[in-house]
Amino acid sequence: MDILISGLLLGGTYALIAMGLNLQYGVARIMNLANGEVLVMGALASFLAFTAASISPLITVFLVAPLAFATSWLVYRVLLLPLVRRAKTQGQLEVDSILATFGMAFILVGTMVLIYPELFAYSFLAVPVDVAGTTVAANRLVAFGGAVAISLALYLWLDRSNAGLAVRAVAVSPMAAGLVGINVERISALAFAIGGTITAMGGVLISTFVTLDPSFGVIFTMKALIIVIMGGVGDIRGAIVAALILGVVETAVATLIDPGLTLAAAYTIFLLVLLFRPQGLFGRRPA
Repeated sequence: MDILISGLLLGGTYALIAMGLNLQYGVARIMNLANGEVLVMGALASFLAFTAASISPLITVFLVAPLAFATSWLVYRVLLLPLVRRAKTQGQLEVDSILATFGMAFILVGTMVLIYPELFAYSFLAVPVDVAGTTVAANRLVAFGGAVAISLALYLWLDRSNAGLAVRAVAVSPMAAGLVGINVERISALAFAIGGTITAMGGVLISTFVTLDPSFGVIFTMKALIIVIMGGVGDIRGAIVAALILGVVETAVATLIDPGLTLAAAYTIFLLVLLFRPQGLFGRRPA
């Protein structure tokens, strides 16, 4: 039970990382290798706000959101949209976006090193709480609750709003969406910006219980990629389920075997999915 509860709490925060990348890759067709760095920047902003001005992360998460949205929107319109317009095939766009965001990741890491080059962490709600006989830290519960709230809000927006319907249409087929009057470029920019916003908010929540430094972004990018592939590109439901599975598996491996093998376990799952279920948990095999 300890492993299950701790794993689900960890998986809930992983879901935020993956949902951001899922929107960016599944809708905007941008494989964003700077996704993890955006998360770490959100965490660094929360750390600086808490240590310098005693601003609670529960407030910082709402301050970071509009900044992340505006910045992500600008990055897409200025840096990535020209790549989208010139790409003749989806393969060419993926290669170009990987190279562009790979370079952007280095810029973000350099910026964070300039701001705060050391490990950073702070104490927020680091008190034990009993959950079904398992002792967990209150900050993990708060982060999980925030992840659930953000995930639910995203799901309802995608399911019940006109803009959400347009996002889902572009995710299925940009060409068909354009034929029915949807502005594909605008919707792709919106999806990319929302993806960056969710990732940055996830960084704020994760910073409450994880010690980070500017170079940790690549680890989160890889985990997000594993979850997106496992859950199915563009499938928010799949991303949430895959994140919970990854959280439980990592917790089980760290508890029963060795904490140093958690990344190996994650990559093993990644390889198994690629080999036996490349369409994702809820995807259908191509005819």
